[in-house]
Amino acid sequence: MSDDNGATKVAELIKDVRIAMLTHTDHNGAMVSHPMGTQEVEFDGDVLFIAERDSQKAKDIAAQSPAKVNVSYSSSGTWVSVSGTAEIVDDNAKLRELWNSFTGAWLEGGPENPNNIIIKVHADSAEYWDSPGAKVVQLANFVKAKVTGNRVEGDNEVVDL
Repeated sequence: MSDDNGATKVAELIKDVRIAMLTHTDHNGAMVSHPMGTQEVEFDGDVLFIAERDSQKAKDIAAQSPAKVNVSYSSSGTWVSVSGTAEIVDDNAKLRELWNSFTGAWLEGGPENPNNIIIKVHADSAEYWDSPGAKVVQLANFVKAKVTGNRVEGDNEVVDL
C-alpha cells in the first residue's frame, strides 16, 4: 500500500473514534497515558487535542518539546497506533474552530480561556489492524479460525507519514 493510501486508510479508521489514549514520558521519565478527545485529524499526519496548559501532561510535553508520543485508537474490530512528536500550540482562532459542547463539558472557560491550549501531534508513522465487517462477520471469522485452525483474516499495515 502506498503511503498516501496508507495515510487515507489511517484517517478513515480513526475519524469516528472519539477518544484516544495519548502516551508520553512524564517529568520522572515514566510512560503515562491519558484519554483524550480527538479534535481534528489532518492526515498529512497531524492529530489535534485540546488540553489545559496547567495540566501535568501539557507541562511534560512542553518541557520536552518536541516530546515523543504515541496515540492509540480502538474501536469495534479496529486498532491504530500513531507514533510521533507533540508540541503545545497557542492558537486562539484554531481553538475557537475546534471548540464544541463535548470539549466544553471537560474544560472550563471556552476557547478564550488562556489556560486552554492545543496539543498537536505530528505523526511519523502509524500501524493499524483492521478486522473487516460487522461484529457478526468478525465472530463468524473467529469461529471459522478456531474450527479450521487458520488465522482470522484482517488488514495489518505500517504506514510512514
